[in-house]
Amino acid sequence: MRSKLDLELVSVTKRYGTTVAVNAINHLFHHGSYVCLLGPSGCGKSSTLRMIAGHESVSEGAILLGNTDISQMPPARRGTAMMFQSYALFPHMTVLDNVAFSQKMKGIDKATRHKKARELLELVGLDTLADRVPAQLSGGQQQRAALARALITGPEVLLLDEPLSALDPFLRIRMRSELKKLQQELGITFVHVTHGQDEALALADEVVVMNNAVIEQAGPAREVFNAPKTEFVARFIGGHNVIALNGKRFALRSDRVQIAPGADGGLETAVASVEYLGTHVSLGLVGPGDTAINAMVPEEEFFAKPLEQGSQVRINWHERDLHPLAQ
Repeated sequence: MRSKLDLELVSVTKRYGTTVAVNAINHLFHHGSYVCLLGPSGCGKSSTLRMIAGHESVSEGAILLGNTDISQMPPARRGTAMMFQSYALFPHMTVLDNVAFSQKMKGIDKATRHKKARELLELVGLDTLADRVPAQLSGGQQQRAALARALITGPEVLLLDEPLSALDPFLRIRMRSELKKLQQELGITFVHVTHGQDEALALADEVVVMNNAVIEQAGPAREVFNAPKTEFVARFIGGHNVIALNGKRFALRSDRVQIAPGADGGLETAVASVEYLGTHVSLGLVGPGDTAINAMVPEEEFFAKPLEQGSQVRINWHERDLHPLAQ
């Protein structure tokens, strides 16, 4: 159901000279959802985010927030706010003044803007660090300060450009849950750019996979992972094999490959690599025509009949686990 606060891209195109960075994309971001734009470097996802924010001009098309075309508006009037990858905190200002800065530029008096800034710092758990400068904060604390600064404008859409990329792996995982919790508390739309598949699948209500300036597939995170529609999505999202059968191509999840003969069908393969992953073992297999296939086997199954490099093994699958790919 449509909402007056939905964000919609209508044939949005971005050109840099003769290079097309974003090619006539259409998408509806439902209000209150957490959406991840996912894709490799150079696919157009950051250009799309920057056009929504107003930091890049739109070559063609429209960006609608509700029924209003915001594509020609200045960033401050769009109802959006952007959190940059570098956080871009002013090093000479306290955390409190960093968060309150946009309110100062609007001419709001000091007492009022500091009161609002302290409310946002409390929301992100930094109220006791308001008088520190950015250099006295950890990476995660700087990220939360940048979030509070973006949120003080009261946006309907928060735009995040790879916000976790500067954090160490353990902190990145913790901050994912904090971002999701914050989005649910605020009830606004988050649009989050990332090239990390695990990050997108952990956070997003909806994943939008981009490649070569277009949207390859969009949908609920579980749906995109379980049923990729193109060979690019199957390979990029991870955990899938692309198998050619009877002139057609199918995606098959690695954990759906059975290391045992079925009633019929299947493929003869050879073990090329064995990698122990704790609860599972990843087998790299080579099939007919040097087709590379990955199988994810529970450790108890593997160690009951261990396989070595060069072992011959027959694999099979259930027909229901094969997802046809666009040709």
